Amino acid sequence: MKKEILVGSDFSGVGAFNQALKRLGIEYKELFACDMDKYARQTFIHNYGEPLYYPTDVYEREIPKESLTIYVSSPPCQAFSLAGKRLGKDDKRGILFFNSHEFIQVNKPRYFIFENVKGLLSDDGGNTFNEWVNMLGGKSVNGVPVLFPYADSVPYHLYWKVLNAKHHGVPQNRERVFLIGIRDDKDNTFQFPKEEHLTKRLKDVLEEEVDEKYFLSDERIGTITKSERGIGWTDVELKNTANCVLTAYSKIPTDGEYLKIKSATSKGYEEATEGDSINFSVPNSETRRGRVGKGVAQTLDTQCKQAIRVKYPKLQKGTGNVLFHRKGYATNTQVYDVNKECGTIDTAQGGGRQPHTLIEKNIRRLTPRECFRLMDFPDTFNWICSDSQAYKQAGNSIVVNVLAKIINKLNF
Repeated sequence: MKKEILVGSDFSGVGAFNQALKRLGIEYKELFACDMDKYARQTFIHNYGEPLYYPTDVYEREIPKESLTIYVSSPPCQAFSLAGKRLGKDDKRGILFFNSHEFIQVNKPRYFIFENVKGLLSDDGGNTFNEWVNMLGGKSVNGVPVLFPYADSVPYHLYWKVLNAKHHGVPQNRERVFLIGIRDDKDNTFQFPKEEHLTKRLKDVLEEEVDEKYFLSDERIGTITKSERGIGWTDVELKNTANCVLTAYSKIPTDGEYLKIKSATSKGYEEATEGDSINFSVPNSETRRGRVGKGVAQTLDTQCKQAIRVKYPKLQKGTGNVLFHRKGYATNTQVYDVNKECGTIDTAQGGGRQPHTLIEKNIRRLTPRECFRLMDFPDTFNWICSDSQAYKQAGNSIVVNVLAKIINKLNF
C-alpha cells in the first residue's frame, strides 16, 4: 500500500476525486474540499464525511502551507460549453481558472489535474485554452520544452488531451479535456491511459424496477416524435407504409423499421436505422446536416436534444402496427438505444430533460441511480436530495474511471 498522500480540490462537487482514490485503494488525507452548492455539499458529507476544511467560496478559501500531493480543479464549464452562451472570460465563471492558477503558484502541489469541456479548446478562437496552457505549462507542454515561458506561468510540465468516457469503459459519449501538471522534480513524465474497447452498454446500467414516475406520458412522447416531413417511427409491415418505403428507399431495412430525419442533404433527409443516434438541435433549421450518428451517440448539449434509434417492440394485437406515429418534435430531450452508449450526462435537473430510454413501448427518463452509474459511481454512493438536484450533481461530476486511470499513471 502506498503511503498516505495529501489532496485538495476546488469545485469538488460530489467527490468523483474521492471515488477515484478509493477505487485505487490509495490512502489519502483531504486537507480541504471546496464547493458552493449546498445540495452537493450535503451529498459529499453523506458519503465521505466532512473534510477538515470545507469552504464554499474559492476566493475566500485559504491556501494550505504544506504542498499537496494532488490538487484537482474543475472550474464551471458553462462559460466555455458549446451549448452555453460561450462568454468565456466575460462570464464571471470563466475567470475562476485564475484562482486555481494562484493556488498552484502558492501551494506548489506535486501534481495537479484540471478537467473541463471540450468547448474550452475553441473558445475565443482557441485563445482561452492557449492562455491556460501557457499559464500552467512553464517547463514543457506534452513533452515539448517551453523556451520562453510566460512571466506568470508556473514551472510545471503540462500534459493535455481530450478523453472520451466511452473509450475508457463507461457507456457514455462524454468528451472532456484533461490537463495534468507535474512539478519540475526529477520524475516529470506522463502518459495518458490507452483507449479500450467498450464492452459495457447502456442496458447494463439500467435498473430492473423503475418507478412509474420516470415514464413519459403520451403528451410528452408526442413532443419528441414527429411523423410529418421526415421525423417519425414507422412499421413497414403495414402494406401502404411498405409501398412508401420501397419508393423512397428502394429496399426495406433489415429490422423492418426506418426513420427519416430532416436534414440539409441532397435528399432532404438522413436515414436512421436501429442503433443510430439523432440530433434534434434546432429542428427547423434549413441548413443543419449531420444529424444522424451511425451506431454511436453524438455529443449532447445541455438541452439533451438527441435521440438514439431503438427497435420498438410490437404493440398488442388489435392496437395497430404504427408505433408512436405522432405529431410534434423533440425540443429538449434525448432517447437512447439500450444496446448502445448514451450521450453526455449534463445538469438537466429534471423537467423531462434527462436522458431517456425505451422500455416496453414506453420512453422513460433515466433514473438518478442510472445517471450516477453512467458517471461510474458505485451503487454504494447515495444522495439525500431531490431527483432534480441528483441529476444536476451527476451532470456536474467527472467520470470516475477516467479520473482513476489518470491518477494511476502518477508516481507518488
